[in-house]
Amino acid sequence: MAVLEILKIPDERLKQVSEPVKQFDDELRAFIDELEQTRRDGPAAVGIAAPQVGRFLRVVIVDVSNTRKPVPNHGYLILVNPEITHWDGFEMGREGCLSVPDYTGNVLRATHIRIRAQDPWGKPLEYEMEGYEARAVQHELDHLDGLLFIDRVVSRRTDLFQRKVYQKGGKSKQ
Repeated sequence: MAVLEILKIPDERLKQVSEPVKQFDDELRAFIDELEQTRRDGPAAVGIAAPQVGRFLRVVIVDVSNTRKPVPNHGYLILVNPEITHWDGFEMGREGCLSVPDYTGNVLRATHIRIRAQDPWGKPLEYEMEGYEARAVQHELDHLDGLLFIDRVVSRRTDLFQRKVYQKGGKSKQ
């Protein structure tokens, strides 16, 4: 399996809207395997979306199985053609992204969502989510519409933060 190249800002392709998946075949599933390998190879990424590797299909992977917030959650999800069908409540939270490696930012997101999607074989799925899991899914779904978290920060002056780069020995490198 190949590790795919992750597109990073200011790459204009990250603004492209993705197309719905119509063919649920071995080629799609092989791509999903490569997308997952790419997510695992990155720096502790909770999710990844197909457009981040230059494939403009409505496919995301989210894995919150190793997080404590909230429990229970749905763990590892492959979502094809996902859409939010309901949202409720709002909360500010810090986000980062493989495509924006040098920054994190405060983003307002719904605290509870309901989504509809398909699995890699085309079977319909429905989930209700809250808290961190809901935030992670909303973040990845934004990629499908050509949005990054930096497009959603309220103020780039007060809500966007340069990520610290740590060296071995615990010293911060600026």
